[in-house]
Amino acid sequence: MTVFKSILNEQTACLLLYGEISDEGGEGKIASRDIVNELMYLDGAYENLNIRINSIGGDVYPGIAIFNAIRQCKSNVTIYIDGIAASIAGVIALCGRRVEMSRYARMMLHNVSGGCYGNKKDLQDMISTIESLEDTIAEIISERCGKDKEEVKSAYFDGTDHWLKADEALGLGLINAIYDVEAVPAESTTDDIYRIFTNRLELEQQPQNPDKMKLEDFKKIPRFANCADEAAVMAMLGETAGKADKADDLEKENSELKQQLQQQEEERIEATVSDAVTDGRIGADQKDTYKNILKANFTDGMSALKALKPKVLLKDKLGKPEPQSGESEWEKRQREIRENRKK
Repeated sequence: MTVFKSILNEQTACLLLYGEISDEGGEGKIASRDIVNELMYLDGAYENLNIRINSIGGDVYPGIAIFNAIRQCKSNVTIYIDGIAASIAGVIALCGRRVEMSRYARMMLHNVSGGCYGNKKDLQDMISTIESLEDTIAEIISERCGKDKEEVKSAYFDGTDHWLKADEALGLGLINAIYDVEAVPAESTTDDIYRIFTNRLELEQQPQNPDKMKLEDFKKIPRFANCADEAAVMAMLGETAGKADKADDLEKENSELKQQLQQQEEERIEATVSDAVTDGRIGADQKDTYKNILKANFTDGMSALKALKPKVLLKDKLGKPEPQSGESEWEKRQREIRENRKK
């Protein structure tokens, strides 16, 4: 499948886990190899990495591979559950340093499923495998929410599907926040406050929700402490709207430059690998492998390529023309072979 990623700005990239998790991918499925490959490319190149999940789950082992790859990232990883994070996708969601969930989304946890055909020894082995995987997954969940592993097994591995709403997942400690119903922290930027405030004003005709932003929330923030009413808040925010537009333009320009640099880097890698194929250091079937190595670490990749010896063809070695005859040893030998064939 195509892995969907987006470069948000110089510091932040976004990767989508939208689809069923599998080894091979295809037909709307997420291939673990594609995700891990993208993580190797993005990690370290960006300070922040946002991973957005909308997945019904899938195969356990590819899911664990993705879980481990995300957990080992050096970037600041934030996971967003946009629609559904079910089964192994729900487990993957728990490896983010910070996990946020939409109030409309769902997380689902349940037993590992599997099966086999064979004799009773085969069936017993399959049961042991399932129990071992459940023990591993229970450990992951327990580390996230602070519960005992056996307590997790008892709660979620009882043969039924456990669907958790955002507030339930938050209460259990599985996520850090609900991203579309958030409080207004004191360190919020003007852009953060403007977004929250305008979104909530659209709902002012609906019954008041205690979680919605009120004037008192703003007044807790020092720079809004002297605002007499909501109009004063909006006026203060309006003063920074022009600055925000300029910031957006600058961000767009930076994004375009980033894309240009990325294209130049891809062209450099393509040329380097093509040269290595041309002089015989690597085969054509190894191009993709060395491209990925150079993407992950260009310096180490170049060192590996330079350590390989070019293949010297006999034709190249004997191809220099001799001054007397104007004919190279290779050409002379080829001519002799042709003449012998005619006899």
